[in-house]
Amino acid sequence: MSPSADASCLFCRIVRKEIPAKIAFEDERVLAFHDVAPKAPTHVLVIPKTHVARLSDASGDHAALLGPCLVALTQIARALSLDSYRVVINDGAEAGQSVFHLHLHLLGGRAFAWPPG
Repeated sequence: MSPSADASCLFCRIVRKEIPAKIAFEDERVLAFHDVAPKAPTHVLVIPKTHVARLSDASGDHAALLGPCLVALTQIARALSLDSYRVVINDGAEAGQSVFHLHLHLLGGRAFAWPPG
């Protein structure tokens, strides 16, 4: 396990392949998988393989993680033929974050209202 991994973190365990997931994308820095409780016809979670609990915990040291997550997300959207989609990052429990490993929600396949929530 890398020093930046959290042994009890659900998403770190998925990265280590201890828990199965329907993988949508993987490279050396990013893992993306289909959400087990989707909120849209397409709902993919995109995570850095390095553990960062939440967006507000990211520092300059993490800049190399965030860009690849966004680039992977756009590649996944194209591969899934999504013309339009929403990207959501929940930061903290009151914002709806339930797994404390930074992750981006790629939501598509239906129309979305604004404002959300």
